[in-house]
Amino acid sequence: MASHAERGMSAPPEVVFNTATDPDRSAAWLPEELRRSGTHRVEVVDAEDMRARWSSEAAGWSADIDVEPADAGGARVRLDLDGTDHGMADEILASLAREVADNLTAG
Repeated sequence: MASHAERGMSAPPEVVFNTATDPDRSAAWLPEELRRSGTHRVEVVDAEDMRARWSSEAAGWSADIDVEPADAGGARVRLDLDGTDHGMADEILASLAREVADNLTAG
């Protein structure tokens, strides 16, 4: 019931982390299955180390994300998803990468 994924992103780690922890942007990248499962919340666990957690107590799932600096000014993102019966972690990071890229392009 847990899945794990890692992905590099061509954006500064702070941009990735800020996009990931902005509750107004979660609808753009969090899978519909998790969004419709009930109210979810995001908690910044450690802003300096860029760690956060999303969870839905009602639906029984949680996701932990760690964002680290990578080569050439990019970011390395790790996601651990627990409480779902699907391997959604890769899908979530791919959607987050698209949202980050869209935001960089737009502004």
